[in-house]
Amino acid sequence: MRLRSDFWVSAHLRRLDVEGVPAVLRRRGAAEAGAIFVKVDRLDGSADLYGPAPQALFEAEESGARRFVAVVTGGSPPDVEERLTREIRFDSDLWIIEIDDRQGRHSLDLAE
Repeated sequence: MRLRSDFWVSAHLRRLDVEGVPAVLRRRGAAEAGAIFVKVDRLDGSADLYGPAPQALFEAEESGARRFVAVVTGGSPPDVEERLTREIRFDSDLWIIEIDDRQGRHSLDLAE
């Protein structure tokens, strides 16, 4: 059983705040199971986007943890926005967290 999206997002925003990483909730999605995307603006003209990892990457795991994969790495902010627009057209219930951090910190569990 996986933690609800609204609880996960709230906890992740708090974690980022404690770590001193500026982040905001940019879009609220479905409370129980909305997909979560995280945009990291590096404030130097580049940005990264992380999205939900495909279940096949960690099917055997039963911890219920959310894992992410890099969707866009080192792209321009408009590239990331274009990808987010496509994702919203596909799934209008998604969440978006936006982080502004020169070091690119996000504190996400990344799938291998």
